Amino acid sequence: QVQLVESGGGLVQAGGSLRLSCSASGSKFRINDMAWYRQAPGEQRERVATITSAGSTNYLDSVKGRFTISRDNAKNTVYLQMNSLKPEDTGVYICNADVQERDPYDLRYYSMNIWGKGTLVTVSS
Repeated sequence: QVQLVESGGGLVQAGGSLRLSCSASGSKFRINDMAWYRQAPGEQRERVATITSAGSTNYLDSVKGRFTISRDNAKNTVYLQMNSLKPEDTGVYICNADVQERDPYDLRYYSMNIWGKGTLVTVSS
């Protein structure tokens, strides 16, 4: 089964930078759109940035100009470069992907949407 694993979170001062990574692993799969979400304590999860398999991107208004999403299709990895971080960027950052995974028995590809477990980003003022 395809799994997503995030890394790169941590504690940073306001104005600092972090780079998050999310790698997909498994056997016989294809990845379509990928995205980063975040969830602050006591708040709803919100979508921060998305990237299609062709490289088209979209961002939450509050992170435009500060965050950059990118992907390396050969490594099945998506990145989120976060600059000029603010305390309000604090939260658990969670990777999401639309994947097609091949069933080992009937050899057909099935579409599914999967989530990582998240990585904590804390921005101090």
